[in-house]
Amino acid sequence: MMSIRKILQHKRDGQALDAAAIQALVSGITDGSVGDEQLGAFVMAVFLNGMDDDECVALTQAMRDSGRVLRWDDPALPGPVLDKHSTGGIGDVTSLILAPIVAACGGFVPMIAGRGLGHTGGTVDKLAAIPGYEVSPAAERFQAIVRKTGCAIIGQTDELAPADRRLYAVRDVTATVESIPLIVASILSKKLAEGLDGLVLDVKTGNGAVMTDSGQARQLARSLSEVGTLAGVRTHALLTDMSQPLADCAGNALEISEVIDCLQDRPRRDSLMALSRELAVETLVAGGLADDRDTARRKVDEAVSSGRAAERFAAMVSALGGPSDLLDHPDQYLPEAPVIRDVEAGQSGYVTDIDVRAIGLAVVDLGGGRRRAGDRIDPAVGLSGLIQIGEDAGPDRPLARVHARTADEAERAAETIRRACRIGPQRPAPPVLIGERLTSGDD
Repeated sequence: MMSIRKILQHKRDGQALDAAAIQALVSGITDGSVGDEQLGAFVMAVFLNGMDDDECVALTQAMRDSGRVLRWDDPALPGPVLDKHSTGGIGDVTSLILAPIVAACGGFVPMIAGRGLGHTGGTVDKLAAIPGYEVSPAAERFQAIVRKTGCAIIGQTDELAPADRRLYAVRDVTATVESIPLIVASILSKKLAEGLDGLVLDVKTGNGAVMTDSGQARQLARSLSEVGTLAGVRTHALLTDMSQPLADCAGNALEISEVIDCLQDRPRRDSLMALSRELAVETLVAGGLADDRDTARRKVDEAVSSGRAAERFAAMVSALGGPSDLLDHPDQYLPEAPVIRDVEAGQSGYVTDIDVRAIGLAVVDLGGGRRRAGDRIDPAVGLSGLIQIGEDAGPDRPLARVHARTADEAERAAETIRRACRIGPQRPAPPVLIGERLTSGDD
């Protein structure tokens, strides 16, 4: 077997590694026999020289198998196991809308999601705004809830893809986070450990996305689709816009309230429900629950209009310890901030551009996000009524509404929002919500 030193030498010199070499490396990452300095050399060699699809598949599978892989065959489920992942943005609550819709259409969604860090919000932080909701149940309970309700959304667990935690920590301190092969292996190893039959990736681009360059975002989407499919899971990817907040609001309890509205067929913002719908459609197609997208759209629309998707969400919340009547009385359970004030525009005109990253950081500064992993989050604070590109700002249309703990914090957030929204005399064309759909074999 090739030594770790020889493996590093091969990758340093731009040579492809075979599956056995990659498995040996990942085993060493998991058991600690590969030192941090060796791991740093490996990730830098990958950053500089890249990986082909075969290498990326081998790395993804080895990282997936470094921990527990969920099994769903005893007894077998009566439908496919499916999931969706987003690369992150502001007001992106599509996962919370999609999971119960897919469950209502016959799929099973064991979604293991992350917490927010930096300017983007985290799905788990939003769910933690629901009183009693347990985001870290035992694996057996998690699987039992998925079998019973069709979906469960929880936080990341130490049992799944443990090699990724160590690899990511080294990437973070070696300036190699942006490596597409390493991003792909990190995302897919954790998702494939869920025991999936189909997966949809929402790869965002625009100034509020983690990956702002559209060319790099497309490269990431293509690689995710190819590698996921080659690794044995039918994987689709969508390139979507994050040049403006996706939802009407940003902030954990506020976003849960908007999810409830969407599932009860009264969306506040068309773009949020439109993207959630198309991601659900793609998930049904990837999982074989619909032969084509038109059929899938009819199934998705019926799941929402009939109330079955809302029922699945309510059942999931209750099964994980939340209130059984959350959808009927959200105001009784979701916390509210004591200071609420509108953000008036400094001038009248059309919104031509929004610094979405600044909007996300305004929520962080209010206490609704974290700058470091251990920071506490205030679920009540955030922003609502967020204006969109092309809307007419002025006396009758504020830029947003701030939900804060203090008046000073509200004023600081308001100033950030005013600076983040550019206003001009001409109405711009709205951004294209879905830029492209990619499946395995697309160029």
